[in-house]
Amino acid sequence: MINDDDTAGAGDTFISHLVELRNRVMRASIAIIIVFLCLMPWAGDIYDILAMPMMVALPEGSKMIATGVITPFLIPVKVTLLLAFLIALPVVLYQAWAFIAPGLYTHEKKLVAPLVVSSSLLFIAGVAFCYFFVFGVIFKFVNEFAPKSINVAPDIESYFGFVMTLFIAFGVTFEVPIVVIVLVRMGLVTVEKLKEVRPYVIVGAFVVAAVVTPPDVMSQLLLAIPICLLYEVGLLIAPAFAKATRAPEEVSDQA
Repeated sequence: MINDDDTAGAGDTFISHLVELRNRVMRASIAIIIVFLCLMPWAGDIYDILAMPMMVALPEGSKMIATGVITPFLIPVKVTLLLAFLIALPVVLYQAWAFIAPGLYTHEKKLVAPLVVSSSLLFIAGVAFCYFFVFGVIFKFVNEFAPKSINVAPDIESYFGFVMTLFIAFGVTFEVPIVVIVLVRMGLVTVEKLKEVRPYVIVGAFVVAAVVTPPDVMSQLLLAIPICLLYEVGLLIAPAFAKATRAPEEVSDQA
């Protein structure tokens, strides 16, 4: 028979967790809002920085266009909000970690903390790689391919959607080592098996690159090659990570 006190205690615990989650989410949100408000006076300049790779590729004197009534205001605000999230990301991650850490064992903390931090850094690295290297190649190719009879004037909303798509694609792509490490650590697949399927991974990398990037060889290589290299990095790190985060009972079983 279930004791009423136990039921009440479980309910109180659940409610306390919800309150804790709400407080953590509010603190993370406040951090993002504060950074966003601080950046808002420079929203136009922030969008100009985002548009720089395209502006460099366009003919001299060319500008983007805005076809919507509030688009010139709305798009820079969206870009500024995303930048505020990236700047406040350490606070967001800390709040997430502070919420889940009390319920984890020591070996689980060793597992989760490095994965959260490294996955965030890898995502940002993917976005930076896309901005500083890939955009220059893609936009130069597109504008050189355009017929002379066309006046290239990209719409800022379309440009925003395009760059966000590529940012997400490259950010997720740079998570390949994390995927490999998690698969090995969870015992779902061995490093030896992953090495055996390496040829299929290479083919898959080029297929993904062909789908995500524009149809030029250089931009496809700029995505496919990092996928292959990051896959190899995951294979190198996975065994050491699995050993370092091993639970005490796993060590005793092997002993």
